Amino acid sequence: MQIQFPDEAPQYRGPDLVLTFPALVDGRRINCSITAEALEDHFGAQSSREDDVLRAFECHRHKIHHAACRLLYEVGMKPVILHSGYFRFCEG
Repeated sequence: MQIQFPDEAPQYRGPDLVLTFPALVDGRRINCSITAEALEDHFGAQSSREDDVLRAFECHRHKIHHAACRLLYEVGMKPVILHSGYFRFCEG
């Protein structure tokens, strides 16, 4: 499975409190998301406000993409959402 992340800015979905970002899995576009809670708990976002979570994402993009890769390998060509608990499990 070939996974790449296009160099695109993540999109903030305020009602859901997530940032979404694309992955290309074997050339197919798959939506990935990370919760504001995960960005606050594990990547230093000061709040769930858009500017805070975007800053945290940009500072830790590589680690977030790596986690998304691991999850994509587990679930295949399906959208993934990275919750705070996923990072607790992976770090523990």
